[in-house]
Amino acid sequence: MDDDSPDPENDKKARVIHARVPEELDRELKRKAGRLGMSVSNLVRNVLQNAFGLVEDIVTDGAAVARTARDPAPSPPPSPPAAPSSPPVVLGWQTLLLNVNALCVTCNAILPKGTEAAIAVTDRGIDRAFRCLDCSRGGNPS
Repeated sequence: MDDDSPDPENDKKARVIHARVPEELDRELKRKAGRLGMSVSNLVRNVLQNAFGLVEDIVTDGAAVARTARDPAPSPPPSPPAAPSSPPVVLGWQTLLLNVNALCVTCNAILPKGTEAAIAVTDRGIDRAFRCLDCSRGGNPS
C-alpha cells in the first residue's frame, strides 16, 4: 500500500515533520513555549492545527467584504465623534463556548472555535476581549 492511501491504523499514529526555520524564529518559538509551559513541538502542533481554521475564517470574511464592496448598501449618516472617555472597567469574565477562533489578550494563547474561554463583561456591556480560562481566573501572571 502506498503512503497516500487511507489506512485506519496509520491515521491514529502521529507523523513527524522536519522543517528548517531561521535562527530568530527558533529562539522565539523556544521563548514562547517556555512562557506557556509547553514544549516547542506542542506549540507548533497547536499553531498548525488552528492555522487552517483561522485562514478559512479570514478567506470567508474577505469574500464577504468583497461582496459588500461590489454591491454596497446605503450607509447611514456618520455619527458625531464621541467625547473622549476613560476605558471601560472590567467587572468580570464570563465563560463561554467559542463560535470563532480567538487569541487570549493576556498570554496570546490560541483559543480554537469550540473550546471554552472567557469574555470581558465591562461597566459598558460586553467587550470583545477574550482570555483563556487560566488567565481569566488569574492563573497566568503574564
